[in-house]
Amino acid sequence: MIKEAVFKSFDNTEALEQQLADRIAAGLQEAIDKRGEASLVVSGGKTPTGLFNKLSHKPIDWSEVFITLADERWVDADHQDSNENTVRSVLLQNRAANAKFRGLKNMFATAAAGVDMTTEQLANFPRPFDIVILGMGNDGHTCSWFPCAAPTELNTALNTDALLCAVQPTTAPYERITFSKKAILNSRQIYLHLVGEQKLDVYKKALASDVVTEMPIRAVLAQHKTPVDVFWSA
Repeated sequence: MIKEAVFKSFDNTEALEQQLADRIAAGLQEAIDKRGEASLVVSGGKTPTGLFNKLSHKPIDWSEVFITLADERWVDADHQDSNENTVRSVLLQNRAANAKFRGLKNMFATAAAGVDMTTEQLANFPRPFDIVILGMGNDGHTCSWFPCAAPTELNTALNTDALLCAVQPTTAPYERITFSKKAILNSRQIYLHLVGEQKLDVYKKALASDVVTEMPIRAVLAQHKTPVDVFWSA
């Protein structure tokens, strides 16, 4: 049985997004005030778009904020399924247009071939990460740690000392590049952003066991190194 993270529930997504945007903005500005810069790792998909929009209006020193993605589909940045596309079109707008964004996709044909270049491009990205925003799939995956991936790939993502690795899920399209577990946990604060009753059920299932390979989100929920706050709304 996994000890639960801090869990906050909201009646609607609007209330969740407002409070989470406030928390993230305050955390980023605190990091800037203390260390002169801040780092934010975000996840893709449809769930965070409202949060991204609200966050983009926050009056903080965005020019000192470095932003990247927890994972990325190996598609061009202008592709409709690109996480970078979502970040650029929704988050890097308004006040947040001044942030420093580093994408994960590069010109190599495959994620496996491109990992080394992306790692080099992130060499000066501020670490530990100040804030990481994660999502969770209905299969219990987070980042691109898919339970359906080849055991060697999932094992690498969960155990490597490398910053990034390539994963090819079998139940989702596209090869992926993803931060490793070690990289994600090398952060000061993790927020798990969930919406809907189905995601709440998956979260509760994840807490009921500690078998990480069955539901890789457990790698985040079961550790005690990095604070994890779960924000859920119906």
